[in-house]
Amino acid sequence: MKTDLTDTTSSKINKALVLGRRAIGTPAVGMVLTLVIVTDEENAYDALKAANEASREHPSRTLVVIKRVSRSPRDRANTRLDAEVRLGADAGSGETVILRLYGEVVDHAQSVVLPLLLPDAPVVVWWPVNAPTDPANDPLGALAQRRVTDTYAAEQPIEELTARADTYTPGDTDLSWTRITPWRSMLAAALDQVHCKVTSADVEGEEFNPSVELLAMWLAERLKVPVRRSTSNGPGLTSVRLETSAGPIVLDRPDGSLATLSIEGQPDRAVALKRRETAELIAEELRRLDPDDTYAASLKFGLERLDEEAAVTAPAPEESAGEPATEPAGEPEPAAETPRKAPAKKAPAKKAAAK
Repeated sequence: MKTDLTDTTSSKINKALVLGRRAIGTPAVGMVLTLVIVTDEENAYDALKAANEASREHPSRTLVVIKRVSRSPRDRANTRLDAEVRLGADAGSGETVILRLYGEVVDHAQSVVLPLLLPDAPVVVWWPVNAPTDPANDPLGALAQRRVTDTYAAEQPIEELTARADTYTPGDTDLSWTRITPWRSMLAAALDQVHCKVTSADVEGEEFNPSVELLAMWLAERLKVPVRRSTSNGPGLTSVRLETSAGPIVLDRPDGSLATLSIEGQPDRAVALKRRETAELIAEELRRLDPDDTYAASLKFGLERLDEEAAVTAPAPEESAGEPATEPAGEPEPAAETPRKAPAKKAPAKKAAAK
């Protein structure tokens, strides 16, 4: 069931939701949270599709906030709110309200969203693209217990990741971190099978991919060892190699679907490690609404800290043209000490297409 409201108000939208629920025979509200999606017209369809699929696991009221650009002074003076209310089969397992803001109301989106939030229910705000520098201090982000961004879709992914570390507030998270959950689980399980000490690590993935940086920082922060980052043609993360006292542990995924886990003294094993769709990522984030301390520790480890320690602690690989500066983390061993070098200057990040 769809209801279009032109030049409307929040109270009229709430009334349309009540009348719609009665019309389809479900007067009770069975939602567990409010998901606010802040996006533009270009990305609204994909974001809403992912949210509807995630609502099968987490029935929610989804509010899609689309800020329309006013191209002339006359348009900017014309303040208007248009809404589309979707219920039943058109809204997955929840309720959907698409809000299009025009004119000055664009700068006061929180005043439109606040009356539409479910009472006594958690609020999650998701920016598929163009996230604010400080999500917690954004007017819409301040309404939420959980704030989800995606640095993979940013114009400058690596710089965006550094900004996230500077402005981190408990409750912040990023889909680039969510993408590496299967990798972290597989590597932790592999280390549980072998009694050994990890001495160094190598993380390989496509260039300017924040998930590669986050996985490297997670390994460096948790294992306290040098971590080198290497580039590949992708897709995404392609390989992680852990050097241990019992031999290397390698998790290799060249095709973005099937990975091979190799442990010294054991037969190679094929493991499913496919690249997940956005709907699966957002559904995972909605399972927990408390602060992610592991993400915070890894993010705050810092790319700059890796850069500073790379020249001292990194194993000496063969350098090839175009290979990024190696950036392991950990304390240097006396026998492997080499003169400190200035960290290599990073090339300007290119836009990474969001998947």
